[in-house]
Amino acid sequence: MKYMRKLAMVFCAAALGMLTMTSCEGGDLYSVDSPDWLQEVIDSINANKGSDDEELEGMMEDVYTIGATDFSTGWWAQFSKYYQINEGGVWHGLFNLNINPNASNTYKNFALILCNDEDRGAANYKEYGAIRFDNQPSGNSEWGDYIDRSLVVSTLTFETDTDPGVEKLGGRVVLTIDRSNGGLIVKISNGTVVKEYTQKTPLPNLNADASNTTIRAFLVPEGSYINFLATDMEPIGGCTSAEDKLPLSMELKGAPRKVLQGTDPAAITANITAEVQFEQGVSKTVTAQELTFESIPDLNSLGTKNLVAVYNKTYKGEYCNPVIAYVQFEVVDKMYTCIGNADNSTGWWSAFSDLIKVAPGETFVSTFTNYSSGANNWNNFVICLVKGDLSLGADGEYAILRADNYGWGAGYAACTPTGTQGDWATWLKAMDGAKVTAYITNNGDGTADVKAVMVGNNGETYEQSYTGISNIDPNDFYFRYTVDNSHIEFDNAVGADDNTTGWWSEFSELVQVPEGKTYTTRFKNFTSGANNWNNFVLCLVKGDLSLGADGEYAIVRADNYGWGGSYAACTPSGGQADWATWLKAMDDAVVTVSVTNNGSSADVKCTMVGNDGNTYTQDYIGISPIDGSDFYFRFTVDGSHLVFE
Repeated sequence: MKYMRKLAMVFCAAALGMLTMTSCEGGDLYSVDSPDWLQEVIDSINANKGSDDEELEGMMEDVYTIGATDFSTGWWAQFSKYYQINEGGVWHGLFNLNINPNASNTYKNFALILCNDEDRGAANYKEYGAIRFDNQPSGNSEWGDYIDRSLVVSTLTFETDTDPGVEKLGGRVVLTIDRSNGGLIVKISNGTVVKEYTQKTPLPNLNADASNTTIRAFLVPEGSYINFLATDMEPIGGCTSAEDKLPLSMELKGAPRKVLQGTDPAAITANITAEVQFEQGVSKTVTAQELTFESIPDLNSLGTKNLVAVYNKTYKGEYCNPVIAYVQFEVVDKMYTCIGNADNSTGWWSAFSDLIKVAPGETFVSTFTNYSSGANNWNNFVICLVKGDLSLGADGEYAILRADNYGWGAGYAACTPTGTQGDWATWLKAMDGAKVTAYITNNGDGTADVKAVMVGNNGETYEQSYTGISNIDPNDFYFRYTVDNSHIEFDNAVGADDNTTGWWSEFSELVQVPEGKTYTTRFKNFTSGANNWNNFVLCLVKGDLSLGADGEYAIVRADNYGWGGSYAACTPSGGQADWATWLKAMDDAVVTVSVTNNGSSADVKCTMVGNDGNTYTQDYIGISPIDGSDFYFRFTVDGSHLVFE
């Protein structure tokens, strides 16, 4: 990677055009990394093709690559163009399938996806199913509600997905989709292996418009890559010529949202890629090594930076006039607890938060900032409801719940998901930097509820709920977070990091506790250590904060002390035997506070796990009277600060 010291002309142009530029994270476009010339590839393949290869006429060149050429592309990560087949039509595609020579699984090839005439991710998108090139009757080589696996025949059959011979699927492949006789015939052949699917009955029309009988086909590689060569039907977006092309624009992906001051610039840009758009509608993904970066202003100071990237090569790799793109990020002097990498590169099921138990009748309240790669709706936070014994795997999962109205698990089928957004594209964009408050409720009767309130970066509030999750053991109910090409940051804090915040000057958000409910939250407590009261303070109040002291039921501290109109009736317990040891242990202590609304009275229970590993408690039972219909809590500090987890 290069870092330019002098790019006066380029970056002056970048600065002048900055207001008109936009950055884009995510995207679902195909990549281009094709051979220099179509004819060279075809000639080399024809020299060694099998005797059973089908001869095609009337083909148009359509040269591009699907999948990373280092065989690293995972499932459902890269896609071909869409090819539309009308009712009564026939489509032929020609491509070269590249199989990883080290592949040990039969499914490391490609799948043909048949769907209605909609884009992936569209509200009306529906699939007929998938047909993979390998044939494994006992495995998952075909799937979908409209694919009958008994109609498949192949000249190569695998008993398991670890059988040898996957390399036989590589080489020049001719794909045919035939709807000319009213049914559906799919043929995939490389001259060595031939797989056919023959269905005599017509496909049902899954399009919203009953008059539109067109279906679409696209290809999805896994652990392989495809050099597409030719088609006899023009795809959506048009065909791709093998001629050289100039870059027109690019969009950056994988940039971190926050960077700790002093971070090596190479580490900041290491996982950045750019989707480069060339002439004739061609695009390809380039790595950070092919880009030149500069930060404006420099990285030495805190604040918002513009990371400018320059790419100066043609489609064939010749030097040319550059194209420029930029993204914004923050240089900060403190990074809060994160789940997932700050550049959203963390894959599915590879990073988790702590496991937190939720007792029967309790609701756990958690707040965080969600960051998304923006590639798909599911690239956001995920809540996992599980048993405490994680070694049980899927057998211990009650439900896995995404931010986008989707989930699964033993207890998911009975629940009612609500929160489908009217405009998913707007929601997805707003979720990058969204402030999220999640409520996880153990109803105590074998069911659980989950609600997430998401305040997007556009200021709009979105909700997602899952009510009535079943098959819960109320005495063995935990949750944790995970991510998928996203990350979450527990950055909800009260008070200055240096513990200089004075009394009654900063507060957390108000949280309402409904009558008969217990709400629990967890945070890290940091103290100046000057006095026992320089720790967290809990305020039990009415929702109308304008009432001041008249609206305060009770103010209770961490150190067995409180006041307020309803405080005198309560029973405080938990005063420590050794206050000096306790105070020292409270710096970086993990604190769990539960607030119960009994209707006419309230209870507060605090558990403090000190930096010495010891557990300390502080309770205030029977705070009364309260108005159960108007009961809230919030935190404040005094010579301390809190970071919520």
